Amino acid sequence: MKVDIFTDGSALGNPGPGGYGVILRSGRHYKEISAGYRKTTNNRMELMAVIAGLEALKKPGTEVCIYSDSSYVVRAVEEGWLQNWIARNFRNKKNTDLWKRYLDVASKHKIRFVWVKGHAGHPQNEKCDRLAVAAASAGEEFLEEDRGFMDAISLSPEAHPDELPGWTNG
Repeated sequence: MKVDIFTDGSALGNPGPGGYGVILRSGRHYKEISAGYRKTTNNRMELMAVIAGLEALKKPGTEVCIYSDSSYVVRAVEEGWLQNWIARNFRNKKNTDLWKRYLDVASKHKIRFVWVKGHAGHPQNEKCDRLAVAAASAGEEFLEEDRGFMDAISLSPEAHPDELPGWTNG
């Protein structure tokens, strides 16, 4: 079985309210997933979208192609940055909680990533963007708390999980 997973994350302010959108597609099967958080970052939502898509898969060993406009996520996996972070026990790395969660769920499948240019007319990426923005805009009472983000900023008040010099997302 092969599944295509399309993902996007959004933060309205960085940090600020955030959300993610996911489309899973396999043959005639199609599913959309989204969720929003009170205070988070764009990079966290980009990674959370990938995790949510993978966690929705029921059959281990699934062949998965993940389409993302996040240079942060795609390059971390495809260019070996994640393996280097693991080797250094994630020392001084942001979003460690989500990267460990990704590693756990990713170990169950055969995954490859494809980077797509954001806001460039890719139909599934545009739909995921709409899902992510709608989730982030749902209103305080409908948004979840991003515990990982809140824990990180409580440890270091000046910490910002997206501080990666020279990087842009989407």
